[in-house]
Amino acid sequence: MLDVTFAGWAATICLIAGLFALDLFRSRPGHAHTVGFREAAIASAFFIAVAIGFGIVFGLIAGWNYGAEYFAGYVVEKSLSVDNLFVFVVIMSAFAVPADHQQRLLTFGILAALVMRAVFIALGAALISAFSFMFLIFGLLLIFTAVQLFRHRDEDPDVEDNALVKLTRRAIPVTGDYDDGRMFTRLGGRRAATPLFIAFIAIGSSDLLFALDSIPAGSLRAKHDRQSHDEVGEA
Repeated sequence: MLDVTFAGWAATICLIAGLFALDLFRSRPGHAHTVGFREAAIASAFFIAVAIGFGIVFGLIAGWNYGAEYFAGYVVEKSLSVDNLFVFVVIMSAFAVPADHQQRLLTFGILAALVMRAVFIALGAALISAFSFMFLIFGLLLIFTAVQLFRHRDEDPDVEDNALVKLTRRAIPVTGDYDDGRMFTRLGGRRAATPLFIAFIAIGSSDLLFALDSIPAGSLRAKHDRQSHDEVGEA
């Protein structure tokens, strides 16, 4: 089993946090801009290069069996993420998100997706460890999701039917102004959400739906790794 040191986790988390900070700094309120094709291509090449570089370093440190697993997982997840873009385009079009604020919105959406996946995979691993039948329930959940996606395959997603969007609109006052790309602003002396925050809720909930397929697999892998670690410790 791969035993990752504290320093290894710290370096990985710092790298991810640094990349997010870079994206958010470039799209901060007052400095946002429309991302053109050339800039998008350069940014994509940069992030792919970072992922490849990380995989090479990881393979050299942990061994190329783990390195090959990393690259296989990266290619699969990269391929699966392409269809997410179409849903994001629909959501941003529905909320009429200005082009110069779309980069910031997507960055926050990706960050939310990572946090939610980590939380749900950890919870899933705990549930599978406590109740073996939970993996069957996760499988049924995936089948139900697949059936629903197939039934509505020809329909564009309606963000107004999103339960989280409806709940957020009822719970928080919402302005009609994007306020230079801020998530929250002041309305009549009260704190209120901008349409960018509502669009973020819609994208975040969509990311969670896309992450459902990784929850059972990630939970099972986490359980397997923990069992392997316990076996090594007993030996």
